[in-house]
Amino acid sequence: MPALSPSALRPVSTTPRPVALSATLAVNEALARRARAGLPVLPLGFGEAGIPIHPALITSLSEAADRGAYGPVAGSDELREAVAGYWTRRGLPTTPDRIVAGPGSKPLLFALLLALGGAVAVPAPSWVSYAAQAALLDHEAVMIATPPGEGGVPSPALLADACVRARAAGRPLHAVVVTLPDNPTGTLASTGTIQKLCEVARDNDLVIISDEIYRDLLHDPAQTVPSPALWAPERTVVSTALSKNLAAGGWRLGVVRLPEGPFGARLRDSLTGIASEIWSSAPAPVQHAAAFAFGEPPELVERIDLSRRLHASVVRAVADRFTAAGAKVPRPRGGFYLYPDLAPLGDRLRADHGVTTGAELTGLLLERYGVGVLPGSAFGDAPEALRMRVAPSLLYGADDEQRLAALESRDPASLPWIAAALDRLSEVLSDLTRDALEPLSEVC
Repeated sequence: MPALSPSALRPVSTTPRPVALSATLAVNEALARRARAGLPVLPLGFGEAGIPIHPALITSLSEAADRGAYGPVAGSDELREAVAGYWTRRGLPTTPDRIVAGPGSKPLLFALLLALGGAVAVPAPSWVSYAAQAALLDHEAVMIATPPGEGGVPSPALLADACVRARAAGRPLHAVVVTLPDNPTGTLASTGTIQKLCEVARDNDLVIISDEIYRDLLHDPAQTVPSPALWAPERTVVSTALSKNLAAGGWRLGVVRLPEGPFGARLRDSLTGIASEIWSSAPAPVQHAAAFAFGEPPELVERIDLSRRLHASVVRAVADRFTAAGAKVPRPRGGFYLYPDLAPLGDRLRADHGVTTGAELTGLLLERYGVGVLPGSAFGDAPEALRMRVAPSLLYGADDEQRLAALESRDPASLPWIAAALDRLSEVLSDLTRDALEPLSEVC
């Protein structure tokens, strides 16, 4: 059949819904473009674990490479049993029927918000996708400030007030999201705060969605996560994945633990129904490897322990550089993030660089210095706040040899490639406060 002539074609009048690229992915792509152009970059924006996948996981995945059939929507029996054991060992007794798996925790979160409907309370600041996914569903995301030094959890008092206001406006809140430990701040809410939040949730009939994807990366291995499932088991959904503790983000495998009782059973039916229409089932080979991972064999437990040590060491080193430059930095307690506040330098930044917002500050860092970080406004912070999320995990090495060396090192910040990046950061922060007219030497 001959091709149509251009004159026979008609423009399409439908306008696709405008959806901005996730801020974390956008900064990663911006840095990649600079790197391809031969410009220096300091990648501190993308939330990737930055370590190689353990060979035992790769072997487990390859063993199941011939599994091409669709599986159960909720996940294989093997995987759900392993995940139930994982949470039971963490003080949350769980049966396999309360587990649902999906192709990453983000699709599971989206399906949960779809199943629950209505407005959702999220911490301010919080991970970029919580509010973005609510907006995609035309649900209101009510941003609620966190207690000082306790990121990831809305202030219980402010949450209670928001519930009253939402009901009065005819738009009652249906759920609240918490992150333990937190992204973007790296902090961890206290047990007392979580208990108060559970009381507010019970009094106002809220479902709690507890994102605990970083729980195995608490910097102090003796510390535990105060999961709301301990105090509000009938209304708490807990999620996790392989992407952070085992650096398998590209494998796209997440799981949720559903609440006890009748509500949990109804939520499971709704969630699996939604999943059946969107992703059918998580990839079978990855489910097999995930079952191995959630079984916590010694070699993977050791890898997570080394990862925890590496993340804690480098995050602390980066925090020290920001503190030395005059920024205020809440002490990171888990994961691989920190959330410095450059407000003490605000007058100098305004006078020397015309910077008055967080986005202007991070834009300056990217364009002048090749430093990729995300403004607090991307996480729900006020535009004028001079806070930013910093993710140092891509500093661990340019290849697997360097990354493995960083994992094994007792003092990774002293390794030449990490030390050079830290020194570069100090130079940039120093330059910001002395009104330099020329870029620094191109050390990267």
